[in-house]
Amino acid sequence: MDAHQSPERTPDGHHIVVRGRKWRATDPSVPEEIAARLRRHLMAARRAVRSATAAGDEQGERAARARVNRAKIALGERGTPWWEQPEDERRQRWEAGLESLDEEEQG
Repeated sequence: MDAHQSPERTPDGHHIVVRGRKWRATDPSVPEEIAARLRRHLMAARRAVRSATAAGDEQGERAARARVNRAKIALGERGTPWWEQPEDERRQRWEAGLESLDEEEQG
């Protein structure tokens, strides 16, 4: 798989397969604009984890890892499986996650 190719999905669409390992897929009901914003938050949080780890900043690392987790939950990649949630709970999950991440970024 190259960088521009979508990863393989399981037949049920619930997971992607990367180098033989299954990972939960992003909730397909998240609008693309929202998913893109959540992915930007996720990547920024991952960079913050790397920076804090390199600096030996345990508190910063914990905070950054918490942001990674919030972004992954909002995308449906962690927490209650999105395919087990009703549509209104799925919407509430990504809206609350994005709001939280946006507020923290501005705060």
